[in-house]
Amino acid sequence: MGLRKLGDSVYLYPGSPSTLVRVSDGKAVLVDPGHGSGRHKDLRREVRKLGLEIYAQLATHGHADHIAVAPKIDAPLFMHRFEFSIAESPLNRELLTFGSKAPEGFLVFQFPEEVKVHAVFEWGDEPFGLRAIKLNGHSPGMTGFLDEENGLIYAGDAFFGERVIEAVGLPYLVDPELFKASIKELQNYAEKGFLLIPSHGKAVEGEEALELLSFNMKRVEEVEGLILELPKEPMSLDELAFRIMVHYGVEPTPQKLALNLVPLRAFIATLYNEGKVEARVERGLKWVRKE
Repeated sequence: MGLRKLGDSVYLYPGSPSTLVRVSDGKAVLVDPGHGSGRHKDLRREVRKLGLEIYAQLATHGHADHIAVAPKIDAPLFMHRFEFSIAESPLNRELLTFGSKAPEGFLVFQFPEEVKVHAVFEWGDEPFGLRAIKLNGHSPGMTGFLDEENGLIYAGDAFFGERVIEAVGLPYLVDPELFKASIKELQNYAEKGFLLIPSHGKAVEGEEALELLSFNMKRVEEVEGLILELPKEPMSLDELAFRIMVHYGVEPTPQKLALNLVPLRAFIATLYNEGKVEARVERGLKWVRKE
């Protein structure tokens, strides 16, 4: 397993997430270094094969699976200002995913290490020849990195490979409308011929990219519809998550249910604000379609 060349100055190292390696002014910049006990060593080895050293790290967002090895790489880490507190605080990462401190070992990516963010950027900035573009919805400051020179976008978790969604049920997001807006933004780039690289899934372009983006959009819209169809009687969020996972043929596990509760809360909030569902207290907080 080694670097895959995508253009004159850009490479992709596989994984989940994959890591983009951009050569800028004779220096290597990593995007989403990832996680794993030996990944930092693998990345250093592959970059040295290019005759380079790692100069800096960029992150699409602050989730642990994207930045866990960053402290082990001797290079400063940059990310959007909305994400740095998520990256630097293990507790903040757990709050975003679980809603509170999580039981030990309960979350798939639960790292106790602190991550130091050395600098922040804004959408529209161009760190190391990559333009930071707004693709939020998955997380507050989710950022894609546009490489005009090589005709590609490293899109992070702004969309997912089909297998990832099918394995879990719901796309992980914190705001459905922002997530859909990011999908539409990526559709514009796909129509212009850009190669789109999700962190979890294979790089796609042309019709394949448009089909995968449509799959992501359809799943979000389907879930919104299912929420309105399922609660003929008041249901708790846990019951809703369980029903939706069963609908998509996903075996409910404690970890997957906990993960799906995050986007489900976001869906419910949107539908509540639109006046389509209402809250009830019936031996707990439950939700029902508003007639």
